[in-house]
Amino acid sequence: MSNQPVLFETSIQSLPLLHRGKVRDIYAVDDNKLLIIQTDRVSAFDVILPTPVPGKGRLLTALSGFWFEKFAHIIPNHLTGISPESVVAEGEREQVAGRAFVVKRLRPLRIEAIVRGYVAGSGWKDYKNTGMICGITLPPGLQEAARLPGGAIFTPSTKAAQGAHDENISFAEAEKLLGKELTVQVREKAIALYTEAADYAITRGIIIADTKFEFGQDDAGELYLIDEALTPDSSRFWPVDQYAPGKNPPSYDKQFVRDWLETQDWNKKAPAPALPPDILAKTAEKYEEALKRLVSSA
Repeated sequence: MSNQPVLFETSIQSLPLLHRGKVRDIYAVDDNKLLIIQTDRVSAFDVILPTPVPGKGRLLTALSGFWFEKFAHIIPNHLTGISPESVVAEGEREQVAGRAFVVKRLRPLRIEAIVRGYVAGSGWKDYKNTGMICGITLPPGLQEAARLPGGAIFTPSTKAAQGAHDENISFAEAEKLLGKELTVQVREKAIALYTEAADYAITRGIIIADTKFEFGQDDAGELYLIDEALTPDSSRFWPVDQYAPGKNPPSYDKQFVRDWLETQDWNKKAPAPALPPDILAKTAEKYEEALKRLVSSA
């Protein structure tokens, strides 16, 4: 994938641009549909890095498409099946080929649905300080990267504006944003999605330590899985053969980028430092291996 043309930012003139996110550019197709294009941008600590990862957008598209299809029996998703090339001008088709979806226009929920199966990242920091993760009390004495003994937990977060940081919130705080019934439904669906994905991934040599789902609703209130699903951008992937509790395992995801950034003299605000070629190449390799392991001959 790394020999593919790099796309840092799209320039679709035939459709109105609605939003540029950390990775995705979103255009309006009509009143009911959107065009979502996965670029090669990479973000860390909620800041877009100046260096794109070659082929990343196509990889995210392929992996999300795989999971959307695999999870169709659990929850509907926002895909329409319409070819992205069919909704843009002829000269713009290269920008969407293999890296875009035409999706239903839905109303995104006001939280991110994070599911954790292991104690890692901000969850590990929270647990060390409080013995809890997002208000959920856990058994004492857990090590970093330990599997949660009671099974996966739902730990929602707020959606921060670009450049700001998402904040973990309690289930009760999520209820205030969504209402009790919808929050319970989101928790049930998110844990079901994570559990099925984690059970599958471990047979392919990957531990999914945690992941983030996004959900939306249509006018009738039906819940859909939207955005992306279980990619290296939204999840923490660990190799089974290098996993041991007590330390943060190497990963197939952008934790590799985060680890390098932590060694830099950077305040985690824009502008971010450029990635050197070796870090860039290794990051692209990690993403590609994750796709190969999860999807090849699945």
